Amino acid sequence: QVQLVESGGGLVQAGGSLRLSCAASGGTLRNYAVGWFRQAPGKEREFVAHINWSGSTTYYADSVKGRFTISRDNAKNTVYLQMDSLKPEDTAVYYCARYRGGTGYSAREYNYWGQGTQVTVSS
Repeated sequence: QVQLVESGGGLVQAGGSLRLSCAASGGTLRNYAVGWFRQAPGKEREFVAHINWSGSTTYYADSVKGRFTISRDNAKNTVYLQMDSLKPEDTAVYYCARYRGGTGYSAREYNYWGQGTQVTVSS
């Protein structure tokens, strides 16, 4: 059974950058689309970004468009989320997940999840 592990979170000042990684073990991400989601305290988990299996198609939530970039290295079985121009409202636990079908925007369309990595942006 595939396990996903996120890393790269931390504390950063507003305007700074972080790069999150999502690595798979016990299975592959190579043939699957992957999504990033985030959940802030007291809020529902929300879609952030999605990338197809080859990396040729990506899409983003409006709130992060132009600031975040999703990418992948299938040789390393890893997906990345480059986050630039971070804002305090980006503070959340960030999760990666393997896509199983649908529009790609709903958490219900993903069936394997990592444990999450905390991103905190100070003002």
